[in-house]
Amino acid sequence: MAKDIINREENYSLWYNNLVTKADLAENSAVRGCMVIKPYGYAIWEKMQAQLDKMFKETGHVNAYFPLFIPKSFLSKEAEHVEGFAKECAVVTHHRLMANPNGPGVVVDPDAKLEEELIVRPTSETIIWSTYKNWIKSYRDLPILINQWANVVRWEMRTRLFLRTAEFLWQEGHTAHATRQEAIEEAEKMIQVYAQFAREFMAMPVIVGSKSESERFAGALDTLCIEALMQDGKALQAGTSHFLGQNFAKAFDVQYQSKDGSLEYVWATSWGVSTRLMGALVMAHSDNNGLVLPPKLAPIHVVMVPIFKTDEENEKIIERMKDIQAGLAKMNITSKIDNRDNLRSGFKFAEWELKGVPVRIAIGPRDLENGTVELARRDTLSKSSMPREGIEEYIKNLLDEIQENIYKKAFEFRKNSTYIVNDWETFKTKIEEGGFLMCHWDGTSETEEKIKNETKATIRCIPLEDVIEEEGTCVYSGKPSKRRVIFARSY
Repeated sequence: MAKDIINREENYSLWYNNLVTKADLAENSAVRGCMVIKPYGYAIWEKMQAQLDKMFKETGHVNAYFPLFIPKSFLSKEAEHVEGFAKECAVVTHHRLMANPNGPGVVVDPDAKLEEELIVRPTSETIIWSTYKNWIKSYRDLPILINQWANVVRWEMRTRLFLRTAEFLWQEGHTAHATRQEAIEEAEKMIQVYAQFAREFMAMPVIVGSKSESERFAGALDTLCIEALMQDGKALQAGTSHFLGQNFAKAFDVQYQSKDGSLEYVWATSWGVSTRLMGALVMAHSDNNGLVLPPKLAPIHVVMVPIFKTDEENEKIIERMKDIQAGLAKMNITSKIDNRDNLRSGFKFAEWELKGVPVRIAIGPRDLENGTVELARRDTLSKSSMPREGIEEYIKNLLDEIQENIYKKAFEFRKNSTYIVNDWETFKTKIEEGGFLMCHWDGTSETEEKIKNETKATIRCIPLEDVIEEEGTCVYSGKPSKRRVIFARSY
């Protein structure tokens, strides 16, 4: 097992933590609850970011940036919103330090107290809608379709790298519309963008659905989500899109003059994904040898390892590898030649397996003579001898095959871990095994809360795709129900 990663089947949580740190994705920082994203991990995030940014711009959105600090009074303007985030807010009360008069070090300068305390951004609805008030006067100013790439702070007490940290990176879209229908269509459009990204780039099957009322974003009229199933049978919310109605427009008095001259409140959405997607990528696909990265998000597609005894052999092998590398570059396939002379080839193999590089090529003296290469796939751990001639085109097609195979494997896992459950006793048994439980629910928050308290399972979503519309009775209360929802334990 690479670098002594804990066995996934023995302790999934420890396996995840081991893998994130030993694959050089991230590590804990000196600030409790915060993380350092290391270059290899950040390279994956950059690929995610670049693709999502492209998709946002293709749907008409533009990027902007808003302040990190939010006046405390802004959060108070939308009651549900402030209640939803109050326990997680970091608050700035002073703006200056001073030398400690009683000894070494520094202390807060008592004369530097802020007139109004500032909240370190937990999300940006309030600061953005205070700004939109200045931008929106007429129907001609709408729609506003803005996205922001930023960091946010939510003071989490129990943290885990990528999945839940006090500070994390994300994007947050904030749009303003003239009509209710336009805003609803925007929220629906963006959740489908997230679903497409998850499926086509992360190779992660997701279910698109709507949150129950108690699980909605604070201040939203409706929250749409994509839910994924991790290999330990727990659900992970991978992205959300919110229809905010006119709540924030009314809180900040954002009105526009319509074509007929009347004043109307603006309709709003917000939507976001975060570095939590990095955790999802690890947990959805990886194994006891390390990461398994979908080629579309892998920083390095192909690693090449020379096997030699003499310097002369090494020079000839490196020359051959550089020729392959040049051919791959023409196809926009990234590659790395690992010519470190202080490590054995077996150690290199294990290291690149750990880092999830999709394809590995090894070339030795015999391969030079025979015009072959040894090619290994990370997704299946299979190896084969291939002709050097045409290897670039073969790898190009192979990367597509690997991407598809990783998705197919994850889809089959989800399919085999999804259960139709009709009674409470079966529910209590199945939820211990993990997976998605498709159950009837009576639609009440009381029943939802009781199920959560007794089993730690929540309604992950009310599916909008492959909907099972049927008459039935609630799995808990026995009251009538017209459709099934998805229950699971979650991150």
